[in-house]
Amino acid sequence: MITITYKELSSLTCDLGFSARALYSLSNHASKHYHKTVIPKGSGGERVLHVPDNFLKAVQRSIVRNILSHEEVSPYARAYRYGASTLKNAMPHKGHKVILKLDIKNFFDSIIYPLVKKKVFPSERFSESNRVLLTLLCMYKDALPQGAPTSPCISNIIMKDFDNTVGTWCKERNITYTRYCDDLTFSGDFNVDEAKAFVEAELKKMGFFLNAKKTTVLRDGQKKCVTGILVNDKINAPLEYRKSIRQAVYYCKKFGIDEHLKRNGIEKAAEGYLKSLLGRINYVLSIDNTNEEMKGYKAWAVKQLKKLK
Repeated sequence: MITITYKELSSLTCDLGFSARALYSLSNHASKHYHKTVIPKGSGGERVLHVPDNFLKAVQRSIVRNILSHEEVSPYARAYRYGASTLKNAMPHKGHKVILKLDIKNFFDSIIYPLVKKKVFPSERFSESNRVLLTLLCMYKDALPQGAPTSPCISNIIMKDFDNTVGTWCKERNITYTRYCDDLTFSGDFNVDEAKAFVEAELKKMGFFLNAKKTTVLRDGQKKCVTGILVNDKINAPLEYRKSIRQAVYYCKKFGIDEHLKRNGIEKAAEGYLKSLLGRINYVLSIDNTNEEMKGYKAWAVKQLKKLK
């Protein structure tokens, strides 16, 4: 692992590729360089993003490339790193007797300025002025903004000690643990209340709290889903998701694609709809590449797309 030290402003500006004047100008008025975007959540509700403008985004991407990407993160972190995916987060929990799912409340909003300055830009490696500058460039109104390219990396760095502490505790008890952003998953044959109490105490040390409404315990005989993927006896996409694809293909074949779109009030061109459908099919196949039904749907969708060209 590369250890980078920035005690001089000149070395920082040289590596980031921006002048000191530009960086300080941005840091002094960082909140003015964001715009608010609201997107729907897959589980319902809305997610508020604060997205940086092109200038600040370029600076943040340089911070990621030159500083944050070299930082070590815990092996228990399964999001926001090379090769990470919801599938890799779900796979370790396949076939386990009990699954406990916990959610960190207001995760990004709870990662505040002092925490980032201390954990991500420590005094051992950064001069005080550089620590302040870099932290300000990564924050929006003293909290970590969802929508900034620096935020995912920072969240993993912040959570490294927590992940390793919880992971070690779990390993000693034969419990499997993974974290995907703010979703914590535990599986095995274990005392759920004991695990939850331990995690809750560790989170409070960092100023985090659990979202009680999202605590889920799944046992044998129930459908067990982790980050949107079934993990009962076989890794698979949820049945409802596969059924929706099956239904869409059936009606496209029965009525024709254009008529199917018209009947369902889908305001999309046939090509765009087929590409979207193909993406959903490929998602299922990325989880289970032996699914012959989905392979057939994929061949059909590819053939239909070729006809439209």
